[in-house]
Amino acid sequence: MSTTDSTQQRIDQLVKSNDVVLFMKGTAQFPMCGFSGRAIQVLKACGVAKPATVNVLEDPEVRNGIKEYSKWPTIPQLYIKGEFVGGSDIMMEMYENGELQQMLGAPAA
Repeated sequence: MSTTDSTQQRIDQLVKSNDVVLFMKGTAQFPMCGFSGRAIQVLKACGVAKPATVNVLEDPEVRNGIKEYSKWPTIPQLYIKGEFVGGSDIMMEMYENGELQQMLGAPAA
């Protein structure tokens, strides 16, 4: 199922207007899946106290559209300064080797 151009434009706007944006299931306060929860914890560990988050459960068009936008099949999805980083497994790996902290401008652990 293809999403509308307006949904793609909205996603593009979200990605480009926030330094850090996480498309996730639930919210930063109440993640609705373990992977989204882990993604939030990794960001917090990197010093990102309040990342921009998009709850894909509230918007089926964005939920489908973000997968098309990134060509990535799963959620959560992290974008830093307009660039797609990956899902929670990639975030975890990058955190463990210090790459994520560098991308976020945080001191390495």
